[in-house]
Amino acid sequence: MIRFLKFFFILATTIPIYTQSEYIYILGNTQDAGMPHIGCKHKFCLDNFTKYEEFYVTSIAVVNSDLNKYILFEATPDITYQLNNLKNNIFQEFLLPEALYISHAHIGHYSGLMYFGREALGTKNLLVKVLPKMSIFLRKNGPWSQLVDLNNIQIQNTKFDESNLELSNIHVTPIKVPHRDEYSETAGYIIKGKNKKALFIPDIDKWEKWDKKLIDLVMKFDYLLLDATFYDMEEINRDISEIPHPLVSETISLLNTLSKEYKSKVYFIHMNHTNPMLDPDSDLSKSVIKKGFNIARLGQKLYL
Repeated sequence: MIRFLKFFFILATTIPIYTQSEYIYILGNTQDAGMPHIGCKHKFCLDNFTKYEEFYVTSIAVVNSDLNKYILFEATPDITYQLNNLKNNIFQEFLLPEALYISHAHIGHYSGLMYFGREALGTKNLLVKVLPKMSIFLRKNGPWSQLVDLNNIQIQNTKFDESNLELSNIHVTPIKVPHRDEYSETAGYIIKGKNKKALFIPDIDKWEKWDKKLIDLVMKFDYLLLDATFYDMEEINRDISEIPHPLVSETISLLNTLSKEYKSKVYFIHMNHTNPMLDPDSDLSKSVIKKGFNIARLGQKLYL
């Protein structure tokens, strides 16, 4: 008996035990203007005016459940609902993020900052991490500059390809992606945990404009949350050169030769109101899933 207990003690102290305390939590999956979209006449939009809580603008939180803390990616127009979702479903209390990362200066990614100001929550020194041009944009233009002047937010500059340690075990690295940079540069993010790492690319012009090969990235990462604004050209009734994005059909074609194991790493996110993939019950959603890919949905957890 003593020999057995000694063996059990040695076994218990030598086998590594991995905790799953850190994870990505999906807070939204729509394009900047949300769902239902302003002026939208699609049936799916009209139906969802009555169940708005199911669709928020693209955002993710990275949660450390041991610390009861999180960091937030993107300050969306739906941030009020998204932080309430975290309160109700994760923390059971209202908590502000330890840090807020903003990828670029398009409305779905930074306009939620207004809710931290004098007219709303009136936060004190909320840490906002952005790249240099985005920092200048916020500091020099109202009403965002007022958030800085009143110390509602504290801006900290980040750099491309420089790692930031968050929540004890999470490393966040901004990487440059080609996109419409009217007011700021555009970042994607590498999010590395103890066991797995993710790539978050909510906006990019076209894969072929990037200096990285998508198929190589699928081999390198455990999760890839990728721009899925439009499924194909049939959705678009304006010049796509004004709003370039990789079509989901193009992304699927690029990755078509991969096994389902690798395809399953991909989570499509940032969908326009015209994209039938937003509807989990659509034939297109079922087809994308059948091909081995995933579609990011509110409340999903991806463990790091």
